[in-house]
Formats: sequence, structure tokens, C-alpha cells
Amino acid sequence: MTSTQSQIEVSYDVSNEFFKLWLDENMHYTSASYLTGDETLEQAQIQKCNILADYAEVTPESFVLDIGCGWGSNLEHLVRERGVKRAHGITLSTAQCEWIAQKKLGEVHAIVCDYKDYVPEEKYDGLISIEMIDHLCSPAQANKGMAVELYRTYFNKVADWVKPGACFGFQAILRNRIPRTRKDLEDLAFTADVIFPGGLNPRLEELTAAVNPRWEIVEMRTQRECYGRTTGEWLRRLRMHETTIREKWGDQVFIDYERYLDTCVRAFAAHWSSDVQMKLRRIG
Repeated sequence: MTSTQSQIEVSYDVSNEFFKLWLDENMHYTSASYLTGDETLEQAQIQKCNILADYAEVTPESFVLDIGCGWGSNLEHLVRERGVKRAHGITLSTAQCEWIAQKKLGEVHAIVCDYKDYVPEEKYDGLISIEMIDHLCSPAQANKGMAVELYRTYFNKVADWVKPGACFGFQAILRNRIPRTRKDLEDLAFTADVIFPGGLNPRLEELTAAVNPRWEIVEMRTQRECYGRTTGEWLRRLRMHETTIREKWGDQVFIDYERYLDTCVRAFAAHWSSDVQMKLRRIG
């Protein structure tokens, strides 16, 4: 992927204990799916996992790959709630991979590997990927018009990992409008350069172009407001633990993450950003 392992570790290896303070209890670091508005963050994260598992047409007998598996939250859900017996995950974060190993999830194996270097030993029945694609194209590459090409390379490659007709539960953060004030632009640049170096959220039209010719879009839903609510809850929990964070990881970590999460809340409210879930089916 475009983001290097060292850049990924900047984003995700601050400390597992740090993220555990303000994410949900199962450490999902992606948008939850609020369907009624009455759910807790934990309930909405479970709903997100169920939507994507349904999109991937997961059954207990499915052999599933989670691309960019994070701390294994979705893998754990597949095993404990959907009865999946075998699953794999790939990540570029060493800390996340170690966290998954400690879960002892049976025939679930996660490895530290760039998707471009991954060679599965057998075909999967289904794929899931949750907001990993924002690590594939840098701002500089997008400015050169390379985004669709890079995303298409990804979709073509992962199509070879599954059986014909297999389905893919896919989720991505989207970029949309550009803010007009200097502070808003600076805050977005800070989030990209300091919290998630090397990454860029795709545009929806780039994804719909890039899935061709290997995948059909069967179903699609956007959830901008869901991600606004998710990041708002993360920000609330982060602030609850301000004293602990400042004492254990330093003032700057708290300052940086408060700025980042506050920017996210504003980004989803103002339509600078959104989120999409797709059910894709492999063609041929």
C-alpha cells in the first residue's frame, strides 16, 4: 500500500492501552452503523459488522479474509457472533497483530503484510475490508491523477483471492467538499500529515470507477451522520480520560488527538467527509 509500515505505526501504534480508553470495548477504529439513533457505540459497531458480513454473504463455513484488520474486532465478531470457523487478517501494524494473537480466536490468523505482497494459499469465500483503502493513495499521487489507477489495481488484485461470484463487504471513508476557511484547511492537513501520514480518503466516484471490470456493485449505502456520531463519541470518551492520557502519554498526544477528533466531527457535519458501505460481487 502507499502508506509505509512506519507511517501505519505512527497512526496505530501509540499504545493499545491508549486507544482502548476511548474506542468501544472491542476496539473498532472505524465508523459504526447507527440504524435507529438509539444505539450505544458498542451496539452500533456490532451492526456495522453484521452489515458487512451480510454483504460478504458470510456463513459459518465461509473462509474469510479481513483486509486491514486493525485490532481484530471484526475478526472476533465473525468468530463469536457469526460462527465462522476460519478467517485471516492482514495489517501493517505490529501492535495490532500482537493484540489479535492474544485473543486466541482458534483458526484465525493475522499477519503483518502489505496487501501488495500478500499471496493466499487458497481462495477465500468472501472478503471484508473496513476503511483500509484510505492508505492506498497519497495526496501527491491523487494530484497527479493516479487515484483511480491505484484503487483499480487493488480491486483487481483482491479479486484473484476469491472464488468466482464471491462477495466483498467493503467500507471506506470518503472525501467530499473542501472547506473554505484557513483554520479548517489547516486542521484537515494536520489530521492527514500528523495522525494519518501518507493516506487520503477516496472520492465516491473514484471507487465506483475503480471496481470495474472485476466487481459489480450490488448494494451501496452511505452513512455520513453515523461517522459524525462515532467520532463525537470517541471525542467525548477521550476528554473523559484527559488526565490519564496527559500523565501516561504526554500533553501533546492528548492535544493532537483532541484536535483530530474535533476536526472529524466538523468534517462529517459540514459534508467535507462521508462514509460508504458496498456489497461487491466478483464478476466471472
